[in-house]
Amino acid sequence: MSTASWIALAQLNSHLGNIPANVARLLEARRQAASLDADIIVTPEMYLSGYPCDDLVLRSDFMGEVAAGLQTLADATSDGGPAIIIGAPHIEDGMITNSVFVLDDGAIQARRDKVNLPNYGVFDDKRNFTAGEMPGPAMVRGRRLGLPICEDIWTPDVVECLAESGAEIIISLNASPFDLLKPDSRMAHAVSRALEAECPFFYVNMVGGQDELVFDGGSFALGADGKLAAHLPSFSEATVTIQLAEDFGALSLSGQITPPDEGMTALYRGLTLGLRDYVDKNGFPGVILGLSGGIDSAIVAVLAVDALGPERVHAVMMPSPYTSRESLDDAAELARRLGIRLDEISIGPAMQAMDGMLEGQFAGTGPDIAEENIQSRLRGMILMGISNKHGPMVLATGNKSEYAAGYSTLYGDMCGGFAPIKDVWKVQVFDLCRWRNANMPRGGAGPDGEVMPVRIIDKPPSAELRPDQKDTDSLPPYDRLDDIMRALCEEMVDIETIVARGHDREEVARASQLLFRAEYKRFQAAPGPKMTALAFGRERRLPLTSGFNPLQVSGKDE
Repeated sequence: MSTASWIALAQLNSHLGNIPANVARLLEARRQAASLDADIIVTPEMYLSGYPCDDLVLRSDFMGEVAAGLQTLADATSDGGPAIIIGAPHIEDGMITNSVFVLDDGAIQARRDKVNLPNYGVFDDKRNFTAGEMPGPAMVRGRRLGLPICEDIWTPDVVECLAESGAEIIISLNASPFDLLKPDSRMAHAVSRALEAECPFFYVNMVGGQDELVFDGGSFALGADGKLAAHLPSFSEATVTIQLAEDFGALSLSGQITPPDEGMTALYRGLTLGLRDYVDKNGFPGVILGLSGGIDSAIVAVLAVDALGPERVHAVMMPSPYTSRESLDDAAELARRLGIRLDEISIGPAMQAMDGMLEGQFAGTGPDIAEENIQSRLRGMILMGISNKHGPMVLATGNKSEYAAGYSTLYGDMCGGFAPIKDVWKVQVFDLCRWRNANMPRGGAGPDGEVMPVRIIDKPPSAELRPDQKDTDSLPPYDRLDDIMRALCEEMVDIETIVARGHDREEVARASQLLFRAEYKRFQAAPGPKMTALAFGRERRLPLTSGFNPLQVSGKDE
């Protein structure tokens, strides 16, 4: 005897704190799922509130809104349509849990709480939540469903308990942030849990940007044999139904498979999603950035156009006496190809005014980094002035290599509300530019074709703050610098280990020194979307004041 039912995975973009909007979006997805004969619709972890809520869950008014939204959704299920399985925070007897609720027949039918609370990397769940008890399955539409939440599937214990308690299907709700290595890790853990439980496994993940985090979606379903039965798109909302067929007690799944984004495609689409959601969810009308003619500001402009559309991107070229004709022409050509507004405001008069104002303070000294940083800060002040007057958010254009080495000016080129390539190494910036010239990203609002002038990609990087300046005057070539900085920042390894890999000791020591000296700059930097395994900001936490000297530890004080 064969029977079939359908489960809808609602891979939705939650707006943190906007409970009415999240309720409305889910009800829309439920109507869509009902039209496809779904029996159950499942949201990501903490969908109703958004994630991570941090200390908002400590506010009674916030939790009251969540409870009201949950009741609205429960009431909606009295129409006989799909049951709702939804993630939301819950408070009871003063204890706050990260929970999943089953809503059906006009009421809350069941609740299960997250057992394993992550407290590493970007996660602070133990700060805000109480761990749940080991759960049993919940009965939903005649099926015994195991409902683990995100971290609960990264170790065997919770799913093992659910399987031993009689769960027929595992449905895992997740808000798993993206990095370039994460999708493979998720799939490996999910396959292991499916095989251990010997039952079908559903994985529904959040999609969207939240401050420094980007959630990539990529939800999927596995058969009891661990084989892929369905896969939802990366970096896009989707509500997809998956057929669950029972044939003489054996359950099988079938659904559409959209291959996940990988490599440069994933990196590019993750950056655009993070930028778009930060701008839109914070209510900015658009963005403004300084367009220098260099590769970093160029890729930020391209990302902004793909994320927001050319009409919402305003670029300003702010030349100094050291700005080359080539840079002026390259910035103009890029703006023409993108179809964005480009204004030119010379900082020359302001530089002269500052020289006069500081003449007494600078007497007896020659031009140095002080004058160079003034140029950068003048540019930041101009952009902030336009932002204050007209409302667009300023984009900082520094990359991870520059932030690691401190090769950026506090209150200058670091000025801005969001730093789109803050977690992108310089060598990846070049790769992104070449990729975008050869590919039109799905969902991109910019033009197709070669949007980036090749001359911008090919010319040697320069801040153009003094005559004939090149980045390599004070930094190693970026391929070597990035390799060293990756080891120092993302692996947290010591100098000797990096030298043993074949790097020059002097270069490693210099990079380490630069990294530690610039900690205070990064502490004040604008947020930017996390793309790597360990990003500056929420994830990497080091003291600003420290007497630790890794050069002394390595046996050589330089």
